[in-house]
Amino acid sequence: MQGLVVAAYGKRYQVELADRSLISCVTRGKKTDLACGDNVIIQLTDKAEGVVEKCLERKTILYRSSTIKSKIIATNVTQVIIVLATQPSFYEALLNRCLVAAEAANINPLIVLNKCDLADASDAKTKLALYQDLGYQVLHLSAKQDIKTLWPYLKGHQSVLVGQSGMGKSTIINALLPDQNVRTQVMSEALDSGKHTTTAAHLYHLNALDFNDNSSLIDSPGLQEFGLNHLSQTDLELAHIEFRPYLGKCRFNNCKHTHEPDCAVTLATNSGKISATRLALYQALSQELSYQH
Repeated sequence: MQGLVVAAYGKRYQVELADRSLISCVTRGKKTDLACGDNVIIQLTDKAEGVVEKCLERKTILYRSSTIKSKIIATNVTQVIIVLATQPSFYEALLNRCLVAAEAANINPLIVLNKCDLADASDAKTKLALYQDLGYQVLHLSAKQDIKTLWPYLKGHQSVLVGQSGMGKSTIINALLPDQNVRTQVMSEALDSGKHTTTAAHLYHLNALDFNDNSSLIDSPGLQEFGLNHLSQTDLELAHIEFRPYLGKCRFNNCKHTHEPDCAVTLATNSGKISATRLALYQALSQELSYQH
């Protein structure tokens, strides 16, 4: 039977069948690299339990990695929604990492600045102007007041929410699907299965918003870090979209865009065509990758 992974709790997965019934599944052996969004073939072992026999080919994979392990955040998504907030202040380095991961995975990113109804949001909006200038979509949102401004960005997409804890992902989910009280339900299920709630990810269909059947939203646990150990230096360069016109034009083929003479990226930064902030973020990531690989 074919199904869709709609929840991941450690080594146990909830698989939704075509009739929307839910089967609690495990994988064979030690293979536990499934994620929300995966299309799988399962074998029933009981009325509501089964084993995942096979994972079907993925169109996209969003994941983070360190030198020790990698973690798939979601699969088959067409959009990564990076949730930031005016309070508490967000880490620009983490935003940059999320954008790099999205670009490297060829997934469309949307930056959402939540809690715009609180105090002074001007500092956060100024920070994000840089990313708007690069062509990224930035949505200013007050999820507790009006979630409908987010609706047009969700329609027709399988999206995944990512972001630091405290940015308001729970508020967004509950505002979109108030009748389901989804966050409480997920926590309850996770606790019942003996798993810590931070390991839980869940996929929600958005048909209740009068969207078509292809619209869904994956909620992921809060991030405190976003490792990119799975990327090469070339991946990292290309993921900084404003670098692309200058790549291959440096004096040295293996230019790291730090201190090398006649570096096209550095020259473009000096002339104001590339943001010094983004170059510094790139250099920090590049140095991190060179240590790890």
